[in-house]
Amino acid sequence: MIRLAKISEINEILTVTKACAAFMIENGIYQWNEHYPSKQAFLNDIAQGELYVLEVDKKIEGTIVLSTHMDNEYIPIKWLTKSDTNLYIHRLSVHPEHQGKGYAQKMMTFAESYAKENKFASVRLDTFSVNKRNVRFYEARGYKRLADIYFPKQSEHPFLCYELVL
Repeated sequence: MIRLAKISEINEILTVTKACAAFMIENGIYQWNEHYPSKQAFLNDIAQGELYVLEVDKKIEGTIVLSTHMDNEYIPIKWLTKSDTNLYIHRLSVHPEHQGKGYAQKMMTFAESYAKENKFASVRLDTFSVNKRNVRFYEARGYKRLADIYFPKQSEHPFLCYELVL
């Protein structure tokens, strides 16, 4: 089940994302670290009503943020649609013990359905260029790569910006 997150679940959420960060680091993907994603980012997401969790057997096993806010880093990007009715995906995660079971696909289908139902023009996101699994994942879903952005606190490598026109 995918549903809105609750503040009382913050520790469970952080357990999932810390496990994801450790798993990526073990595999040479330095996308998430001790600074990102932060507890404060998730608390802000919950306060905005934008953080959704994937619940499996009454346990949180994944996260996804569905936001209408365009981050400043996205402003220079030449997007495929006008920047006024877009849904932004952030902090998609599935606990490493549950990866490969189709849960990320399920969360993205949820996000894209949400965007269509709410009349968004597109879904936008970025992913770490070194994370080839994620790159293939989004491209297989029809997302178009548009440009690179950088988050120096996370990596010297670029993050790739994608958009799916609905």
